[in-house]
Amino acid sequence: MSSTKTTAIGRPEEAERFVGQPATRELVPTDPQLSARWHNHDYPSVFARWNYHPEYEVHLIRESHGRYIVGDHVGTFGPGQLVLVGPNLPHDWISDTREHQPGRDVVFQFLASWLDGCQRLLPELAEVQPLLSRAERGIQFQGTAATKGAAELEAIGKSRGSERLQHIFALLDTMATAPASEYELLSNADIPWNVDAQAEAVIGATITYIFANLTDDVRLSVAARNANMSEAAFSKYFKRASGQTFSDMVRRLRLAHARRLLRQTSDSIALIAQEVGYTNLSNFNRQFRAEHGTTPSGFRRSSGRD
Repeated sequence: MSSTKTTAIGRPEEAERFVGQPATRELVPTDPQLSARWHNHDYPSVFARWNYHPEYEVHLIRESHGRYIVGDHVGTFGPGQLVLVGPNLPHDWISDTREHQPGRDVVFQFLASWLDGCQRLLPELAEVQPLLSRAERGIQFQGTAATKGAAELEAIGKSRGSERLQHIFALLDTMATAPASEYELLSNADIPWNVDAQAEAVIGATITYIFANLTDDVRLSVAARNANMSEAAFSKYFKRASGQTFSDMVRRLRLAHARRLLRQTSDSIALIAQEVGYTNLSNFNRQFRAEHGTTPSGFRRSSGRD
């Protein structure tokens, strides 16, 4: 990924004033003729950024590979990834390349109040309530649930009237009835998110800086300087806005990249450690095991590669 120059946000004393301010949100357009919003967008796009909103969001990646962040969870994505994000949970999907990718994302967004109204008229929909509770942490689907859910999500955008509602309810049912083996909860619970408009710019630029330098030296001092903040102010600001420390973010992004290389290449573990920025193999093995509960070699075997 090519490096993107960070836009300064003002003098340090100006930036520090944003720490602890109430969160603001992205405004999701509504159509009075439709129950909920379906749309697709390219990448890069104004919609592809570190953001949050009060709507639930079902997010499908049609193509491309990269890394994503939902709350404090960092992972990698590929074609067919299906994720349900709960209200006010920050998220972002960043492709490995900044080249134009038409129609990369498909998104379906709906308010809890809309579904509450549906449930009053259609009591059967109460069965989706456990799904909505789980969505507060973000949910990634796999297997049949992901494949079927993606098909229903695509069908929503191609249909109208009662047929559209049929596909909406089929999507909700697919996610709600997915067996435990076909979904994963992502973010930790009960993190007090503080994402304002300024934080979106700071976190987005910081993630871009980290991505561009994963195999090199990633420094807090550089990220703070890019944001025109002191290191102490930046550390506090970043933790409040992203739910994790700067060093945790770097570590998780590096290990996410390592997981992809372990799955998709036959490179030695020592080489992969170097490729994701670890100069000490023992340290890489230790941090990988602490994060994922298994060694890099164990992870590779469970992924079907020896």
